[in-house]
Formats: sequence, C-alpha cells, structure tokens
Amino acid sequence: MAAARNDRTRHEHSAFARAYVRLAEVSDARGGTGHRRRLVAGLSGTVVELGAGHGGNFIHYPTTVERVVAVEPEPTLRAHAFRAARAASVPVGVVAATAEQPPVADGGADAVVFSLVLCSVDDQAGTLETAFRLLRPGGVLTAYEHVRSSRALLALLEDAVTPVWTRLAAGCHPNRDTVAAVRDAGFEMLTVERFAFSPRRGVPATSHVLVRARRPAAV
Repeated sequence: MAAARNDRTRHEHSAFARAYVRLAEVSDARGGTGHRRRLVAGLSGTVVELGAGHGGNFIHYPTTVERVVAVEPEPTLRAHAFRAARAASVPVGVVAATAEQPPVADGGADAVVFSLVLCSVDDQAGTLETAFRLLRPGGVLTAYEHVRSSRALLALLEDAVTPVWTRLAAGCHPNRDTVAAVRDAGFEMLTVERFAFSPRRGVPATSHVLVRARRPAAV
C-alpha cells in the first residue's frame, strides 16, 4: 500500500509540474519576467537557488554571478531546468536534491534564491534555517513568493482552502506569512516589495512579495 501511495504521489506531482511549466510561461508574459529580473538583480559570486523549478530565473542572472547551484528535486521540472541552464549567460549546475538538504557546504554561498517555492516546502522554517547556514556572513537571501493576504477576510478564505489546495497543488500553501518567517529565521530585512499579481486571465490577483534580506555579518 505504501508503494502504491508513493507511486500515486509521484504521478500527481509530475502532473502538477507539467501544468506549472505551462502556467509559468503565461505568468511570465503577464509580468512575472520582470519579477524574476528584480529577484536576481545585483547578485554576485556563488548563488544557490533552492527549488529552481523549470529554470525560469536562469536567463536573468547577471554576469557578476560566477556560478549557480540550482537545486530541484522534481524530475519533470529538473529536466526543463537542464535545458534552461544551457541558455543561461552564467554557469548553472542543476542538481537533484531538496531545499532542506542541498549539496552545498555551510557558508559556501554569497546568495540564496527562492522563487515560488517557500509556499510548498514541507518545513518552511527549517528550509530558511538551511539558507541561513549556507550563506556566508553578510550573504544575501532573495525571494519571490505569493503569501498570505494582508486583508483579513481574504486571509481567512486562504486559511479555509489551504487543506484542499495543498493536496491539489503539490504541497502549496496559499496562507504562509513568508516575510515573518524570513525575519524569524534571523535575517536582517533589507527590502520588502508587496504587490498583487494574477498569473493568468480569470485568476484573482493574490498577494506577492519580493524580499531581500541578509545574514548578519560576523562580529
């Protein structure tokens, strides 16, 4: 029975991954490309992208980045990421691992990037602790995420639909307060840009953020 459940889960996640790639193309055409560009602007050195998905950020990395370690556990998305890496203007290595256990040494990253992934990791706090550990002192975390609404009624609706939506959308939680989670993980907040965004026609705009934070420099 456990094997059957695992096979069903893999199939469901693969189906969601294929749908996500199609949605990402539409979303980027509606403004997501600009969000991705701002997400990685100004980064340099070694970057670790946790939950790289289909590789939609790769083409936007500035040439000041020396290399990108792109972590993606889902096979369908990882196959797309391998193809996207070939079109990038910086070296990108795509690896099969999870955001919770990336193959990077502690303090080995100048920047850690999250893009529409902190909504779906099993342990958001633990993943952010991992990001903190990977960064050198003074290193930068950037995140582009959809988050819990600041409007009380809408936030309550997000709470109500989360149990069902999480099962349908490969673990996605529409009600996470990711900004607070980044702060609670010990990061110094640099900028938080909040905006409403609809990824496709007919889908209501939801709360999104672009976050830039920093691991405090060693004293």
